[in-house]
Amino acid sequence: MKPLAQLDARGIEAVLLDIDETLTTSGKLTAQAYAALEALHRAGMRVVPVTGRPAGWCDHIARMWPVDAVVGENGAFYFWYAHGKLGKRFIDDAPTRERNRSRLQAIGERILRDVPGAALTSDQPYRETDLAIDYCEDVAPLPLEAAERIASLMRTAGLRAKVSSIHVNGWFGGYDKLDTTRKLFAERFGLDLDAANCKVVFAGDSPNDAPMFAFFENAVGVGNVRRFPGLQPKYVTGSDAGAGFAELVAHLLEAP
Repeated sequence: MKPLAQLDARGIEAVLLDIDETLTTSGKLTAQAYAALEALHRAGMRVVPVTGRPAGWCDHIARMWPVDAVVGENGAFYFWYAHGKLGKRFIDDAPTRERNRSRLQAIGERILRDVPGAALTSDQPYRETDLAIDYCEDVAPLPLEAAERIASLMRTAGLRAKVSSIHVNGWFGGYDKLDTTRKLFAERFGLDLDAANCKVVFAGDSPNDAPMFAFFENAVGVGNVRRFPGLQPKYVTGSDAGAGFAELVAHLLEAP
């Protein structure tokens, strides 16, 4: 990974970002990180959080934050707020989501029996499409090996599974963060991300960001990405979490 100073920030028009421990710090959205987000938006850049967090959170984010849209539940949907109205675009239709919820509940119960100390996430009731297991947010922290065990159990049950900095998420369907971000840019912004790749920066910190790190030429890990040695974004900030995001924003806005 190269230091952030080597990223050529000229011509960047959009910033995509993970939320947990990329924008936030120890679960909190600091004034420094939020101010950086707002500064990007004021500068005219397109700003899109791309997160594993639930639909309930994303409703609030799309309405209240200085962003152009939000991709949630690891690509299950994107939401946007325009002309005083919230727009929603789900990958799966409502009957499919309803059928999958009962299946996910049963899988979750089996996983919790097999992985002592894990729990359903506190935000599970606000999710539309996925199963989220907490391994270090509101439970006593479990080792990464336990998170990988949870992900393995999800895959055995037929789910697509990703480990984040705090949760393990599993869902039915082939989409991920990158797939739905592509749809968002094509459908809402009229942009082909393959063609616009060099004009976009993505910031993240954990394994569920791996598709984004692999795709984007300007993929940046905040400093705590080093916790996951298999992840290789092209650039890395000196600071962790929200302070690392603010460092990235300062670098982008200082570009001539």
